[in-house]
Amino acid sequence: MKILAIDTATEACSAALYIDGEVMHEYKLAPREHTQLILPMVDRLMSSANLKMQDLDALSYARGPGAFTGVRIAAGVIQGLSYADDIPVVPISTLAAIAAGVYFEHGHRNVLSAIDARMGEVYWGAYRVDYESIELIGDEIVIKPDQIAEIDSNDCVGAGTGWSEHKDTLQQKFSIDDDKIFPDYLPSAETIVKLAAHDLKLGKQMSAHQAQPVYLRDNVAKKKSAAK
Repeated sequence: MKILAIDTATEACSAALYIDGEVMHEYKLAPREHTQLILPMVDRLMSSANLKMQDLDALSYARGPGAFTGVRIAAGVIQGLSYADDIPVVPISTLAAIAAGVYFEHGHRNVLSAIDARMGEVYWGAYRVDYESIELIGDEIVIKPDQIAEIDSNDCVGAGTGWSEHKDTLQQKFSIDDDKIFPDYLPSAETIVKLAAHDLKLGKQMSAHQAQPVYLRDNVAKKKSAAK
């Protein structure tokens, strides 16, 4: 199985190539440089593996939520690559990718993912992770931290930039100790491509025109326009 994944949804830009269980990846923390970085990353990975696009079984991308422009970049690039060679697409949530990354690196199965959404809000999702499979508990939402519904947070850890920006509110609400908070965790294509491999085996691929960005806050562009 061969899958290419990209992520431009947050401050990080990354690409990864999954080849029969082995993963090659590139990652760079580079806000506002995603359009310049992502395609060269893809080209280098494909060249290193001596692969052409038509050799791939699927493409994957961080579908959001995240930065409005960054989420659009990833979806647009993947749609273009998919249309060109008729390659199926496996979208992966950025919040799920954060949760899975914490599990892969630290072994925590119950992860409360939060990305700073600005305007006093976070993108939020609670997950239970088991190797490459991941279960969303409830829904992914955009919400003010003090309005998040109470859940059983025993054995949970917190991860993502939302925990950095709103640490006091979230920590008080869910009673999570400092050593169980990973505030700087960002999604990465390395994790995304592993989740995509699992989903592809389950037949969760889709066509290019179905591969859309997920903003959660669909009127973000209107709010920014009104603020000018």
